[in-house]
Amino acid sequence: MRKFLLVISLLVLTLPLFSREKIWEGTACRNRRVSLEAFLPEGTPKAAVIVCPGGSYHWLDEYSEGECVAKWLQQNGFAAYLLRYRVAGKFEFVAKYRAVFRGRRHPDMICDLQRSIQLVRERHDCPLGVMGFSAGGHLVMSGGEFFGTNFLERYSIVPEVSLKPDFVVPVYPVVTFTDSRYIHRRSCLGLLGEPRYRNKALRDSLSLEHHVRPDTPPVFLVNCKDDPIVEWHNSVLLDSALTLKGVAHKYLQFSSGGHGFGADPSRQNAETSTWQNAFLQWFELVINER
Repeated sequence: MRKFLLVISLLVLTLPLFSREKIWEGTACRNRRVSLEAFLPEGTPKAAVIVCPGGSYHWLDEYSEGECVAKWLQQNGFAAYLLRYRVAGKFEFVAKYRAVFRGRRHPDMICDLQRSIQLVRERHDCPLGVMGFSAGGHLVMSGGEFFGTNFLERYSIVPEVSLKPDFVVPVYPVVTFTDSRYIHRRSCLGLLGEPRYRNKALRDSLSLEHHVRPDTPPVFLVNCKDDPIVEWHNSVLLDSALTLKGVAHKYLQFSSGGHGFGADPSRQNAETSTWQNAFLQWFELVINER
């Protein structure tokens, strides 16, 4: 019995301060399922990173683009936070019930991201970045462009910390909702819902290539030219917009590798397996320039 209690005590002592936190508890937001899961390194983190998996704004790839990413960051000295943000849901993908009911849609997703930035900033005195994949790439880049708008105000939250990330990492991101050649329709529908999809002004307001600002934080952009899901010119549009506005960024374009590889070695090829080390090197340069 003593040995059993000793083992339990050691496990409790070695657990992080928290593992999964419901970010809206104690607020006016009724959603109680959105969570941040912490993957904390030993010692002082070099930076904190909020990880946003993809899934067309309908679901979340919690493994390849979530847990694998967070654990890799943790192993490299980052405090990683896996954000399970609101999405439309798989049932909505089939039933389109948001034509009648509100469901989960914009600005729910960026509210979740901004609330996460607030909470992480309040507990870490270090640089804070956001890293997202596919639709999650659209979400984190939105955070890097629309930080001047407090989306949390709808819940009567006025953060005392900055909502601007220190760096943004969109990997094979969804970018445009207006260029008909390259739109990823499923993500646009997931974010907006069927009726609002036809609102051109709303789609323009969320097309990232149109809203890059000169004070956008540094960006590390990755995609593949053979991406079968998100047309690869989405990243080209973003790269061009960042260049035009003079935003410090690195664009890593692979000839092959497809989509959805995240930080999962089983889904990477010889090219895409290099993006993680490239990011670590870029991060050190960005931090040294601060």
